[in-house]
Amino acid sequence: MDFDLTEEQRLLKKTIQQFAEAEVEPGANERDLSGEFPIHVMKQLGELGMLGLPFPEEYGGGGGDTLSFVIVTEELSRVCASTGITYSAHISLGAAPIAMFGNEEQKSTYLSPLCRGECLGTFALTEPNAGSDAGGTETRAYLDGEEWVISGTKVFITNASFAQFVTLTAQTHLEKGKQGISALIVPTHLKGITIYTPYRKMGLHASNTTEIILDEVRVPRENILGVEGQGFKQFLTTLDGGRIGIAAMAVGIAQGAFEKALQYAKERKQFGHSIARFQAIHHRLANMALEIELARNLVYKAAWLKDRNRAYTKEAAMAKLYATEMSSRVCDGAIQIHGGYGYMHDYQVERFYRDTRLLEIGEGTSEIQRNVIAREIGCFH
Repeated sequence: MDFDLTEEQRLLKKTIQQFAEAEVEPGANERDLSGEFPIHVMKQLGELGMLGLPFPEEYGGGGGDTLSFVIVTEELSRVCASTGITYSAHISLGAAPIAMFGNEEQKSTYLSPLCRGECLGTFALTEPNAGSDAGGTETRAYLDGEEWVISGTKVFITNASFAQFVTLTAQTHLEKGKQGISALIVPTHLKGITIYTPYRKMGLHASNTTEIILDEVRVPRENILGVEGQGFKQFLTTLDGGRIGIAAMAVGIAQGAFEKALQYAKERKQFGHSIARFQAIHHRLANMALEIELARNLVYKAAWLKDRNRAYTKEAAMAKLYATEMSSRVCDGAIQIHGGYGYMHDYQVERFYRDTRLLEIGEGTSEIQRNVIAREIGCFH
């Protein structure tokens, strides 16, 4: 087994780490307070070729792999989780479904501008009454001549305010249940579509989280993504890849919180010594380092399997489950090590703690991940 990164991956890691520390971290605390979306950062990532990193060069992508995407997501999240989730959602939810299921015309029309950074990618699945039970979608689409007419509401959608189009799921044949769900590509400028941001969130304040209302929005018949009625299978596959991104985010957030806790423990003096010398503190830090490394290995393995076109559903669920719960523990520990200062905004670890909490919910809750793992190991056969 070879745990070394390739030369290209090592260079990528060094480049994005320097970029994150120089361009992303300095304004992270201020964006958390103001809610300002880091559009300038996303434009810079586009200029660096990161917004199409794992997609084919023929569509404007970087020809990279999933592990490279993981590296970038982790390094961005290490300093600013709002930037990390914006990037991860753009790649794994916005662009990936079109890359996997789109025809050549759709890839040329929609994937290419995403890879070039001309807009951000977004994917609309969740609804007011369809969260963990995403197969219970109530959004409807019916054919009227050569057009789909779409009506419904999508909630908790990332990046939609900065998207030129959204891929969404809708019931095209209600009588078929899950087999009647299709995915459609919907330009966001069309009549009848409203995108707004009604939410006051616990964390990830600089991430764009929207509600999308569709009132008889009309799109051409050819805007169906892949095969009609395959939307349910498509979004399950999409979420498998997205879970790797969320897990990478969790590792990055935990790494950032750990680094701040370690630095503080070395500098803070109590009873005549730095608190890092106290067993209670350095044992906690050792456990944090251990858990981060375990999670990172799970994430890298899932990415490695995906890059080799091998089954990775179980490994993606395991990585997402363990990494997100681990990150909450690490961030909690970082606050505890900081003591009263950890509760204060300027020391940043409270931001990390608030930001990481969503990761146990989004793209499949921890409970759903356990269901996926149980199914994959044969519990339901």
